[in-house]
Amino acid sequence: MLRIDHFSKQYAPGRYAVQDLTLHVSPGEIYGFLGHNGAGKSTTLRAVAGVLDFTQGEITIAGHSIRTQPVAAKQAMAFLPDNPDLYDFLTGIQYLNFIADVCAIPAGTRTERIHRYADAFALTADLGGQVGGYSHGMKQKLALVSALIRQPRLLLLDEPFVGLDPNAAYTLKQFLRELCRAGGAVFFSTHVLEVAEKLCDKLAILKNGRLVEAGPTAEIVGKSNLEEVFLQLEREEAAP
Repeated sequence: MLRIDHFSKQYAPGRYAVQDLTLHVSPGEIYGFLGHNGAGKSTTLRAVAGVLDFTQGEITIAGHSIRTQPVAAKQAMAFLPDNPDLYDFLTGIQYLNFIADVCAIPAGTRTERIHRYADAFALTADLGGQVGGYSHGMKQKLALVSALIRQPRLLLLDEPFVGLDPNAAYTLKQFLRELCRAGGAVFFSTHVLEVAEKLCDKLAILKNGRLVEAGPTAEIVGKSNLEEVFLQLEREEAAP
């Protein structure tokens, strides 16, 4: 579903945000992308989404190159950044209809999907209000609904659980699993290690722009937990 092969993003001579990253996300997988602030996670996700150009390598989504076939690649995915830009002057329902128009979702289908996802996130009653009056959590829910109504083959999420209450976080997990059961895939970054450990089929850990661990969650965690994995990586780096 998603192939990242030898991806590098260089900002200046000798200065890389990400260097030689190779990751493959298969249909049906929830793949967690972990690392400290500045590790290169958001840079990678933005490059996969076609928002950011990159220096070397190739990225393909459902067989389409994000560089040479950007429209086809973007039609197969939905991307939710860590701080999504919403139109504050629109009402919630106007924003969702705008997204549905851009994605050419038929009227009947969009109505059904909007009701389903907005109801699940307890947002339906607020869709008539202006987005500018929403709380941070409500804006996050609206952005999630706008991504889910597309029913993408690949869902890219940058810190999707930030700002969500426990009920909304649980609901999102259910929808991510549902998308994967239908043959889709999820690639998301998070700092919430407990969520990553319990939710993800596979994990990748980025450190200073380089991949240091990748594989099935059970193999990476082993008999310990992700906190211990991160501590061990820190110890190894500090060792002489």
